[in-house]
Amino acid sequence: MQVVFIGTPEFAVPCLEHLLFNCYQVVAVYTQPDKPAGRGRSLVSPPVKKAAVDFGLSVMQPVSLKRTEAVSKLAEFHPDVIVVAAFGQVLPQSVLDIPRYGCINIHPSLLPRFRGTSPVAAAILAGDEFTGVSIMLMDRGLDTGPILARTPVSISSLDTTGSLTAKLAQVAARFLQEVLARWLRDEITPQPQNEAEATYSGSISKEDGEIDWCLPAMDIWRRVRAFYPWPGCYTRWRGKQLKIIEAVPLPEAETFEAGKVVAMTQAAEERLKASFGVSTGKGVLGVVKVQLEGKRAISADEFLRGQREFIGAVLPSS
Repeated sequence: MQVVFIGTPEFAVPCLEHLLFNCYQVVAVYTQPDKPAGRGRSLVSPPVKKAAVDFGLSVMQPVSLKRTEAVSKLAEFHPDVIVVAAFGQVLPQSVLDIPRYGCINIHPSLLPRFRGTSPVAAAILAGDEFTGVSIMLMDRGLDTGPILARTPVSISSLDTTGSLTAKLAQVAARFLQEVLARWLRDEITPQPQNEAEATYSGSISKEDGEIDWCLPAMDIWRRVRAFYPWPGCYTRWRGKQLKIIEAVPLPEAETFEAGKVVAMTQAAEERLKASFGVSTGKGVLGVVKVQLEGKRAISADEFLRGQREFIGAVLPSS
């Protein structure tokens, strides 16, 4: 069984590894081109490329799979099935038509909820208790193809986009083996998605991380988790960016001026590990860990020891 694997970020790596460990013949790996990153703007390879190179696989990095020459090259690998995980491009019909078993996509949400580019962050922002992994047969739409199978995954109150994505990646890899084997044995009938239940998750920008203290504490807490590790949730203090790395919501706490930094009682500090709070549109956001621009991440308690005038300050809103 010849497989072409298409994916880009760390989320996709366990799926590629499980295909190889289960003796599928991965004839080529397609991923996004290397991109400049860091202060030196040197080219950095996507995680899938690094994994593929380690396994000695053929790696292809076309700028677009919509180009005729790229489609022709892919067809030369004669894949029986194409497995896609977070590639970052919509595949044209000319690619979808190549494999006899179709193109199988692994999506980190319970479709049709949260189609699109940021489903993990969207689930946290919505306050969902569960998300999951959907495996679908791809069509020309954005995550609109018929479902082969879905499996739920619980969302912990401690989960960030980083931790939840890692959890979903492991679930997806194991689930793919079960579903792909059944699909190839013709044991699955694809089920159309319910368009009436469809929701979408859009792209996240760096500016989305700036905190509006007029929002309720619960909403800001979800944003802190949803935007970690990127772009991070941040405010400003003395002209510098101050990231809120970890926090806890106190929705019933007394509310002061939005953005006002307040001291925590000793009991609350010991129980929540939050050394100070910030008043919001509703309740207080207890702050556990922060990072001042140009500095390392530290506990809120350590930050206060170096910023004596912080309590009582009013932080700006976006």
